[in-house]
Amino acid sequence: MTTPSRRNALPAAGTFGTGHNSPGSHALSVSALNRQVKSLLEHSFLSIQVIGEIGNFARPSSGHWYFTLKDDQAQVRCAMFRNSVMRNRGYLPKEGDQVIVTARVSLYEGRGDYQLICEQMQPSGLGRLQQAFDELKARLAREGLFEQARKRPLPAHPAHIGVVTSPTGAAIHDILTVLKRRFPGLPVTLYPTAVQGNEAARQIVAAIELANRHDACDVLIVGRGGGSLEDLWPFNEEIVARAIAASAIPVVSAVGHEVDISISDLVADQRAPTPSAAAELLSPDQHNLRLRLRQIASRLNARINWQLQRKRQQLLSTRQRLRHPGDRIRERMQRIDGLELRLRQSTRRYLQQREQRLEQLRKRMTLVRPDRQLQRQRDQVARQRQRLQQRMQTVLERARLQLAQRSGRLQSVSPLATLERGYSILLTSQGQAVTSAQQVSPGERLEARLHRGRLALIVDHGETGES
Repeated sequence: MTTPSRRNALPAAGTFGTGHNSPGSHALSVSALNRQVKSLLEHSFLSIQVIGEIGNFARPSSGHWYFTLKDDQAQVRCAMFRNSVMRNRGYLPKEGDQVIVTARVSLYEGRGDYQLICEQMQPSGLGRLQQAFDELKARLAREGLFEQARKRPLPAHPAHIGVVTSPTGAAIHDILTVLKRRFPGLPVTLYPTAVQGNEAARQIVAAIELANRHDACDVLIVGRGGGSLEDLWPFNEEIVARAIAASAIPVVSAVGHEVDISISDLVADQRAPTPSAAAELLSPDQHNLRLRLRQIASRLNARINWQLQRKRQQLLSTRQRLRHPGDRIRERMQRIDGLELRLRQSTRRYLQQREQRLEQLRKRMTLVRPDRQLQRQRDQVARQRQRLQQRMQTVLERARLQLAQRSGRLQSVSPLATLERGYSILLTSQGQAVTSAQQVSPGERLEARLHRGRLALIVDHGETGES
């Protein structure tokens, strides 16, 4: 706790005394006492900073925070009201956090408990570093600097390795030891830099930029040996992360031990748990390479021998097929003569086909001459007229014959023919034929239709008996 500033540390004389008056004449009420104590505390401690561990943390719906601040020997109640919480830049403490608060000392009159009215809060020590780490990690992640898609592949067999680290640290010693064991001929360029302290981050950035300007290496190792969070902090700085992301040379980050994770590890194209692991990752094993070279040489010799044998066989086959140029010329001449004969035959056949086609067209043209077509049409019309007349004559004769036949049949069944034989037809005044005596009455007028003429009759009497 810092030394508090004091002003009017003691109350005015007689404020709390009872004097020599009778008991109770100047006694204070509890609320009056608490008000005076509250005033005394607030005027004695204007603004102080207190460090301690968060306990009994509560966040009611009002937005205020209530908690206790404690160490291994004592604790004090604290309150942080909503306005101050909103000014706290999003930091949310939790149980057990070590924090530093800027506060005023006051007293809660209702309970008589003294408390701290906190105006600011920030994590203490490692807590501040962890908060800064988390904030930067989240921001760079939102920008996409940790995305796998933007990371470049490392060269399968680097031709030149650059190392950004301290020239006196254990990291460069470990890297060179591994490279000497695995591949002694691999060139290494050291870009020296501080890896701890306030200036380390800027020096690391300068070393990375220098390596890119030289453009001599095809991969960079950026890192250092193990240490505390404060020791490794330069590799959690934003400028270092952006320098690694902007590097045109692929970067392997090798910071601390295997359990240490830095911002540089997340941004780099590849993370190695340790500097030694980075050297193992980038350097080929010379023993494996020698074995592989021997295998490749063996396969290459076998392939060359197979190709030589194959070419010998091809050469022998070519020699056997090789003929005198004169023979080839004669064959070509003979082939040309054959082609000439085929051409003549084809030409003759084509001309004959064309002549036949022309003759066909002439015949067709003769057939389609307008005067001849017209004459053919006239002849056809005459033939059709003659056939029509014959047809009409035949139809008329057949119709006359049918009419005579049908007239004869009609005449044979006609009532007129019956009248011609002496019979008559009696008709009533309504024109109905009389077929029975019951149809008429005596004195009724009838008409008798004869073969020639008609008679008017009056019925005298009639008989209904059957004939």
